Amino acid sequence: MSNSSTKLVILDRDGVINEDRDDYVKSADEWVPLPGSLEAIALLNQAGYQIAIATNQSGLARGYFTISELHAMHSKMEKLLQPLGGNIDSIFFCPHSDAHACDCRKPAPGLMKEIALRYKKTDSTQPLLGVPIVGDSLRDLQAGAVLGASPHLVLTGKGQKTLDQGGLPEGTQIHADLMAFATTLLDNHH
Repeated sequence: MSNSSTKLVILDRDGVINEDRDDYVKSADEWVPLPGSLEAIALLNQAGYQIAIATNQSGLARGYFTISELHAMHSKMEKLLQPLGGNIDSIFFCPHSDAHACDCRKPAPGLMKEIALRYKKTDSTQPLLGVPIVGDSLRDLQAGAVLGASPHLVLTGKGQKTLDQGGLPEGTQIHADLMAFATTLLDNHH
C-alpha cells in the first residue's frame, strides 16, 4: 500500500482557486484568488496534504496568452500562498483546445493519469481511488472519477450552474467553496 503514504488533493484552477472569466484568465493581473481559497490550500498543506492542480488552459492554443504568462500566474499564486504557509506541489495543464482531440483536455483522463504516475498511485484500474478531486465543472469531476477519485463540486465559478444542470458522478459531494471543502475533509479525518 505505497499509495496511502501520499495524501493528495487534486484541484481545478479557474473557478476553484481563482476567479473565472468568460474571456479567459490571460495574465497575472487577471489572476485573482477567490476569498479563502489560498487559506484553504494552506490548511490542507498543514494537515499533510499535497496539492496537485489539473487545469485546462486552451487559451494557450487560442493565442490568448503565452506559456510565460501562464507561469507568471502560477508564480503569483505561489507568492500569495507563501506567507500563509501554503504550497502547490505540482501543476498539470492541458494547452490544447477541443479541436486537438487530445487525451489531456478534461473530461479526458490524461492529466489525471499523469498525476497518478507522479504520485506513484499504481492501482491500474483505479489509481486515484479515494483521492479527492475538486472542481466547478462536470468535466473536472468526470476526468478524475473515471480513475476512482472522489468527486467534490464547489459552487464557486461555474459550480452552481454545474449543480443545476445535474448529471454529476455518483457520490459527488457539494461544498460552498474550497474552504468549505477543506474543513469538511479535515473534519472527516479527525
